[in-house]
Amino acid sequence: MQDLLGLEDLTAREIDELLDLAQALREVVDRPIKKVPTLRGRAVVNLFFEPSTRTRSSFELASKYLSADVINFSGSHSSVQKGETIWDTAQNLTALGVDAVVVRHGTSGVPRQLADLLRVPVINAGDGSHEHPTQGLLDLLTVRQCKGTISGLKVAIVGDVLHSRVARSDLFGFRALGAEVTLVGPPALMPDSFAGPGVRITHNLAEGMRGADVVQVLRIQRERQAGGYIPSLEEYRERWGITRHRLQWADADVVVLHPGPQNRGVEIDSDVLDGESSRVLSQVTNGVAVRMAVLYRLLGGTYDEPR
Repeated sequence: MQDLLGLEDLTAREIDELLDLAQALREVVDRPIKKVPTLRGRAVVNLFFEPSTRTRSSFELASKYLSADVINFSGSHSSVQKGETIWDTAQNLTALGVDAVVVRHGTSGVPRQLADLLRVPVINAGDGSHEHPTQGLLDLLTVRQCKGTISGLKVAIVGDVLHSRVARSDLFGFRALGAEVTLVGPPALMPDSFAGPGVRITHNLAEGMRGADVVQVLRIQRERQAGGYIPSLEEYRERWGITRHRLQWADADVVVLHPGPQNRGVEIDSDVLDGESSRVLSQVTNGVAVRMAVLYRLLGGTYDEPR
């Protein structure tokens, strides 16, 4: 693996190996002193052309916990605003000696184009509505910690699948590891092209959640409201919002995930988000471990597991 551009590109074995490594590195995240010399002397640049809190902070901490140096780059405060292309910006930064590029961009395909251009590893931190592979990996890790395995689980992904890069990475990852995936949401936000082996589509929330072991709740992207995909946020909540009552349709030991940021009272109620089934904070912690694992694998780090 030279880059991480999407989970669709990975085999089940490659995904499992990354999850195993992330689980081992999770020990570092839980230490009082979170530092190992694994990537000492390496430099990582975070190229973020979209707003981000969790993902950028998570990549930054992952690099620092592995002792790499980090450059945080914001598209709104750069030469891009003066007319420089993203390709020239990336090449200039790698000419400074950067060893890996983490990129988040609103246009699908930008990470792949950078990977074709640059001689250093490129990590996709989310591109348009294409994929968000490290989010998919941290979701898989969180579920595996709770359930012990992914194979055979029933996973419901609920919400705006059409615009969600998280939904795509989750779909590819869960399906690769043997889970049965159901996509649930409004007809206008549900691409029929996703139907296939191991995947079913429904617009009925009760049907989609029935017996689910995992419910991934997608954010309703308020910025998409102008497109008229749903009549109103109120109607969305009435038909597809995850409430405590509706959660009873799922398995009694259901795991509830949300990639954030959350719209409380729209796609998910607070008593579910803060309830005993929610693993949202575990997702955040696991995100650091997963991104450490990706950096380790792509930059050839060495790590001795704790004795």
